[in-house]
Amino acid sequence: MEVILVPGLWLTASSWDPVLPALREAGHTPVPLTLPGVGGTAAETADITMDDWVAAVAAEIDRHEGPVGLVGHSGGGNVVWGAAAARPDRVARVVFVDTVPPAPGREVSEFDVVDGVVPFPGWDFFDAPDTADLDADTRAATAPLTRSIPAQAPTSPVTLDDDRRFGVPVTLLMGSLDEAALRAELARWGPYAEEFAAIDDATVVRLGTGHWPQFSAPAALARALVEAIAEDAPREDARA
Repeated sequence: MEVILVPGLWLTASSWDPVLPALREAGHTPVPLTLPGVGGTAAETADITMDDWVAAVAAEIDRHEGPVGLVGHSGGGNVVWGAAAARPDRVARVVFVDTVPPAPGREVSEFDVVDGVVPFPGWDFFDAPDTADLDADTRAATAPLTRSIPAQAPTSPVTLDDDRRFGVPVTLLMGSLDEAALRAELARWGPYAEEFAAIDDATVVRLGTGHWPQFSAPAALARALVEAIAEDAPREDARA
């Protein structure tokens, strides 16, 4: 099966490189994407919104025959869930990597805009639990891979118009949260809890990592992705 991989904010298709061999060995065809406007200037990206990112993934789905898998990391979760809503009959499974399905009309987050774009704020910007497993060498090697993103992309709402998205199977590969902890967290998020509860088939897997397992634990993430995309259920803990 073709597996379309959507990176999180500030990342490009290359961020998925560590997990591609395992997907290929499992018989899948990975299709890592760089979203429109990533790395572009303010003039080039001023009008790009979340809807444009979703449209880019929907167009990629249309390029392939048969069902596809969608994988979204972090802010890429909004993108793949929007694409699942746009093409619910074409998506075999959506895999969220340390993120959750967004509620209709919600945005990723707001970050500082510099010279008309949103630059990577640096690893020290993020909460310590998210980056605790990124050692100094990994941070030094990965920070140069980041790119600016369009100013409107993280703050524009995701469009979720088709309730058939709830019939698409979902796997959540969470860094530190197991299913009980995730459900407890979502209970405080209002519409996000309602969105998650409406999904017919949702599986939660705890990776035991920070927010960027493709950098800190690529083997564990690759194994979990292969298991999530397979017909049988993934293990409860990818590191067990």
